[in-house]
Amino acid sequence: MAHDIVADALNMLKNAKKAKKEVIRVKIISNVLIEVLKIMKQKGAIKKYKINPKDKSMEIILGDFTECKAIKPRFSCDKSQIEKYRRRYLPARNLGTMILSTNKGLMTHEEAENEQIGGSLISYFY
Repeated sequence: MAHDIVADALNMLKNAKKAKKEVIRVKIISNVLIEVLKIMKQKGAIKKYKINPKDKSMEIILGDFTECKAIKPRFSCDKSQIEKYRRRYLPARNLGTMILSTNKGLMTHEEAENEQIGGSLISYFY
């Protein structure tokens, strides 16, 4: 069984992209994974996802991204540390997105900086 559903799903996305597949099927889903996919869809990294409630699976149509990974361990960062982690995980200043879990829900690092709140790092993609 999988221990980290988000990390497993993002790894499946990355491997499918390398294998030049368009559609993948994730067999285990969670609320955090759904929120991560919503953000990835807003940024264009995936085109569409469809949840099948009968067998608790999800079908994802890949979009435009090069890399997507979960951040392990899930570092806690306050508003002043977001820039430090952005430099560590993202390749360039205006390229890529980090996803943080804050007390206002999951959001991108730009939204967290604008709202002046910190949180726990979940994943990144570019």
